[in-house]
Amino acid sequence: MTCAQAAPATATPVAAPTGAVVLTGGTGYLGTHLAERLLARGHRVRLLVRSAAAGRAATGAEVIIGNALDSESIATALQPGDTLVHLVGTAHPNPAKAAEFEAVDLASIRAAASAASRTGIAHLVYVSVAQPAPVMRAYLAARAAGEAAVAVSGVRATILRPWYVVGPGHRWPIILTPLYALAACVPRWHPAAERLGLVSLEQMTQALVRAVEKPPASAIEIVDVPGIRAAA
Repeated sequence: MTCAQAAPATATPVAAPTGAVVLTGGTGYLGTHLAERLLARGHRVRLLVRSAAAGRAATGAEVIIGNALDSESIATALQPGDTLVHLVGTAHPNPAKAAEFEAVDLASIRAAASAASRTGIAHLVYVSVAQPAPVMRAYLAARAAGEAAVAVSGVRATILRPWYVVGPGHRWPIILTPLYALAACVPRWHPAAERLGLVSLEQMTQALVRAVEKPPASAIEIVDVPGIRAAA
């Protein structure tokens, strides 16, 4: 079952970046795929990683050992004109991890936004979460506060808002696909079904590549689930 929808509007893009693409969380679920894709497309990729994760870095990426919870450490990996893609977050988030959302998710984006503001980078890409939603309130609150930190940094930014990225080790929501299809065709449920829809790892990776290569002309661009899907 499908319901046709208009394509989402997007901000006017500017020229693709000439600096390096710096990833925090670059050896994780999203980061590994994104780093490999960016390298294949000819980008210079720099990863800020913990020493224990350095061995998982994509071949061809420059590796900087550091701490993504510390603004000064992040700043050492950045140069003027770079693009910073911030992917640090709590693995497999659930309501029992509220303390981690504050200590990891929120602390890391605040550190990243501060470092980005001080170092004169060209563009900050932040993976947030779909909002509003009826569950995971602590997680949503931490990500909303992260978006606020990006907004006050003064750095041109793209914020992507997936709900759940389906891929290896993250496939259980596929069983909900028929319910999503039904909800999308019911007018009162349609907005939530679109906003909280599933995206594939490939769609998310492509959306991140597009964000890197087509930054907004100014201020902040928000990319919700329909925009993420359209990038693939």
